[in-house]
Amino acid sequence: MNSDYPLTETAAPQPVQEPSVRKSWPNESKPAAAPLSKHATHLYTVSYLIFFSLLGTLARLGLQALTYYTGAPVVTGVLWANVCGSLVMGFLSEDKNLFREEWGEPKTEADADTAAQNHKAVKKTIPLYIGLTTGFCGCCTSFSSFIRDVFLALANALPDPSLPSGAAIASRNGGYSFMALVAVILMTVSLSLSALIFGAHLALALSRYTPAVPFAFMRRVGDRIVVVLAWGCWLGAVFLAIWPPDRHDGLDVWRGRAVFALVFAPLGCLLRFYVSLSLNSRVPAFPMGTFVVNVFGTIIEGVCYDLQHVSGLGAVIPTALTGCQVLQGVMDGFCGSATTISTWVSELNGLKRRRHAYVYGLTSVVVALGFLIVIMGSLLWTRGFADAVCE
Repeated sequence: MNSDYPLTETAAPQPVQEPSVRKSWPNESKPAAAPLSKHATHLYTVSYLIFFSLLGTLARLGLQALTYYTGAPVVTGVLWANVCGSLVMGFLSEDKNLFREEWGEPKTEADADTAAQNHKAVKKTIPLYIGLTTGFCGCCTSFSSFIRDVFLALANALPDPSLPSGAAIASRNGGYSFMALVAVILMTVSLSLSALIFGAHLALALSRYTPAVPFAFMRRVGDRIVVVLAWGCWLGAVFLAIWPPDRHDGLDVWRGRAVFALVFAPLGCLLRFYVSLSLNSRVPAFPMGTFVVNVFGTIIEGVCYDLQHVSGLGAVIPTALTGCQVLQGVMDGFCGSATTISTWVSELNGLKRRRHAYVYGLTSVVVALGFLIVIMGSLLWTRGFADAVCE
């Protein structure tokens, strides 16, 4: 694997410390800004994570809606969201201009070399950068949805938008089901890795045109505004979930499509952030934090999917609409944000030894898929899946 692309997002997270202490190079006239306190740094970081987790979740749901249509060549709707988030991750990983004011403008060639060596480590302590990578990219992509589609492809139960509602899927033998499983895995992993590398190349190609984020403005205004926006938007989503504005005759679909997902998304994002902080650095050759949250989120995804498709709970009975929508919100919001493809492929690409990348990648897929075979397969191959009332 190419080690030139850094581990980002939650791949090798740095402790939440006092970031954004602007570097003053010799002969530089602009004074360095005062460092943020530890508590202020933590508040800004959490606020950026909340705010961009909402945006990332909306981006994922929007891309799924745009790319899931009758006659679509690819029926795994989350694929393009995973590609998009990985591309943005690659760009942010390699970019050296967006946050260059955080470490100042070097005046000598030696200073420039030092800045080039330090910029990747410095970026990982900037609240805005953490929000963009861990928040937006991590929540725009979803490992749990990817593994769910892998299982549904294996079980010949992958929804096909070209079929009429309620139409039966044609049966096939186990060999074709295995080929479908391989197709979903290879398509998602290869396209996401390609998007990550293309994003890095795009950052290099646009380096002379990429503007810098104003350092002073972000410290004095931007960070404080995001605190209000993040918590206000999250609270607003909770209010919309409790009092949906589109309820007519006891039926409301809007909060099932997006609002419940926004309520649960920050919880999943924050869980991933803190678990990765605690576990990722313990085994350099195997990012344990990302592995744990990806497997845990996939397990919750499988349980919620079963509850949605059991007759009498999330399926068939019209009065179960709200419960079905809550389960969908947990899957799209919490599970989708707690699990991530963009970090996963960044780690695969960044591990120094190729065998470590293969072990990590295969273990993640096999363990997560094994849990879904037990959880979802036990229902599908005994009672079968009923149609969820909120679908």
